[in-house]
Amino acid sequence: MSEGVPAGQRTLAEKLDYLFKTVHPKGRGEYTYEEVAQAIQESGGPTISASYIWTLRKGKKDNPTMKHLEALAGFFGVAPAYFFNDESSERIAEQLSLLASMRDSNVREIALRASGLSSETLKTIKGFLERARTLEGLPDDEASSR
Repeated sequence: MSEGVPAGQRTLAEKLDYLFKTVHPKGRGEYTYEEVAQAIQESGGPTISASYIWTLRKGKKDNPTMKHLEALAGFFGVAPAYFFNDESSERIAEQLSLLASMRDSNVREIALRASGLSSETLKTIKGFLERARTLEGLPDDEASSR
């Protein structure tokens, strides 16, 4: 999520921005505003323009209709509660973060290869991974894995 900002204190713009950055097809970048608007319209959702989506993501507007938020949630594959309920927002964001990590084929391969190993072996491997993260200057993800 936004660095150092608890999920419950994030704005609509920050939540929408997180969806754009996290939810996109494998092997390519973010959806364009035009793609999102067109997909919503094609699915029978409310009329919503690419420029309106941009204003929501940039925080220029922050009071969309329930139908627009439901349509955006549907497009990105999250429950509408993501936008309204702080607890749901945090839980959904954690799940999206995990899914985004699994897009990396190396991470996915390691996770799949670990399946079936004993808890003691998994604990040892986790220790190796934590040490490697420290050596590479990466943040401790212990807090985000809860």
